[in-house]
Amino acid sequence: MSDYRIHGATGEWEVVIGLEVHAQVTSNAKLFSGASTAFGAEPNTQVSLIDAAMPGMLPVPNRECIRQAVRTGMAIEAEIHKWSRFDRKNYFYADLPQGYQISQLYHPIVGEGSLLIEADEKAGIPEDKVIGIERIHVEQDAGKLMHDQHPTMSYVDLNRCGVALMEIVSKPDMRSPAEAGAYVRKLRSILRYVGSCDGNMEEGSMRADVNVSVRRPGEAFGTRTETKNVNSVRFVMQVIEYEANRQVDVIESGGTVVQETRLFDPNTGTTRTMRSKEDAHDYRYFPDPDLLPLVLDDSFLEECRASLPELPDAKRRRYEEQLGLTPYNARELTAEVETFARFETLLAATAAKIGKPEAEVATPVANWALSVAPGVVKGLGEEADMANATAEAQASILAMQDRGEISGGQAKEIYEIVLREGGDPETIADEKGLKQVSDTGAIEAAVDEILAANADKVEQYRGGKDKLFGFFVGQTMKAMQGKANPAVVNRILKDKLG
Repeated sequence: MSDYRIHGATGEWEVVIGLEVHAQVTSNAKLFSGASTAFGAEPNTQVSLIDAAMPGMLPVPNRECIRQAVRTGMAIEAEIHKWSRFDRKNYFYADLPQGYQISQLYHPIVGEGSLLIEADEKAGIPEDKVIGIERIHVEQDAGKLMHDQHPTMSYVDLNRCGVALMEIVSKPDMRSPAEAGAYVRKLRSILRYVGSCDGNMEEGSMRADVNVSVRRPGEAFGTRTETKNVNSVRFVMQVIEYEANRQVDVIESGGTVVQETRLFDPNTGTTRTMRSKEDAHDYRYFPDPDLLPLVLDDSFLEECRASLPELPDAKRRRYEEQLGLTPYNARELTAEVETFARFETLLAATAAKIGKPEAEVATPVANWALSVAPGVVKGLGEEADMANATAEAQASILAMQDRGEISGGQAKEIYEIVLREGGDPETIADEKGLKQVSDTGAIEAAVDEILAANADKVEQYRGGKDKLFGFFVGQTMKAMQGKANPAVVNRILKDKLG
């Protein structure tokens, strides 16, 4: 359980959070028309007669949009309804040409499911927690209003009108901003693994309506507010923090929290009233007479299930159990689609280069991918040409390190040169003199000179001052200009001092 609490003037308050995430379905065409869904087009250039609600136009469901919603439901282990129905949600607004939105209220395509958020002590999540998901329904998006500086002029862009959305409704199971942030990140990760939504919150293809209420611990739920269209994880957490404290202040000052829809201002980190909150009956829902119910057959469901990739939780477990990675590394590597894809490509290339099973090289590859390589890239800044950061080049560096030919510091130096100038890492190591010296004869000669020059310290070491061993290693590496293989230096020193 989260120990997040609001400490008001009259005692402690608990926050209750539910999220309605709107995820734009990955599809080339809209939910009920063939108009394009490409982002960034000129206003009103991707609008069919259906989107513009011209008389006599009938909607036809896009099979791919339905397929992606079903696959998403399967990814969260939710109940898939073989029979579902579209409803008309009636309300009148300038960016809704039909005067209603086609959605699913009474019979959604996906029923109850769940999502696991992992423990993260630093983030304030002390243990794993399962967040219930109430439903996923498919609906069409509205258009977009653009307001001119002139106070009486507004414009409507209908490009987004009719784009397919999945509304993913959580249960009110979250109790802190940290849990809500972890939920959105995990849900986004799953959507991107499945390929049903690109998760680009900045472009609006994934956004959240944030429901917040407060109560005394253990009491019944309080009155909630809904803050609309929040488009980043950080903003979701800010909304919860601000809104929870605002509600506590209202109640403790003798006021009453009003059920309403609010907007978030990212510049001030505050919310403000948008309109009073409507209940479902205020929208006048009824079955859409132009659309038959959706009936899914077994072969369609089997195809959807077979198309699912290995999902984040399963991949994380495999990384820990089969590759021997630490829980931290496994979690970091599986958080994003691009991260695990780069890691698995590099792992395969490195294992092939070294000639060892992937499990034997997974830990150094993971450390390189998560820490070393990003550190070098960050240090170079704009000098880094990422086109040179091929899996083959990085695998060559890791292979040289595995053979003991280069040190960790030399690996970084070689990678810097590769990023700036390109080239073969092994050739760079030879030409720049960046390989370690493993010639025992040369190292022995250096060690003999150092021991002879420090006879007093040799006697002290043999007399029990073990910490002097580091002194001898340092002197040897200095004499070899840092190029001696540390393992060989340690072995020779131990033999001679022993």
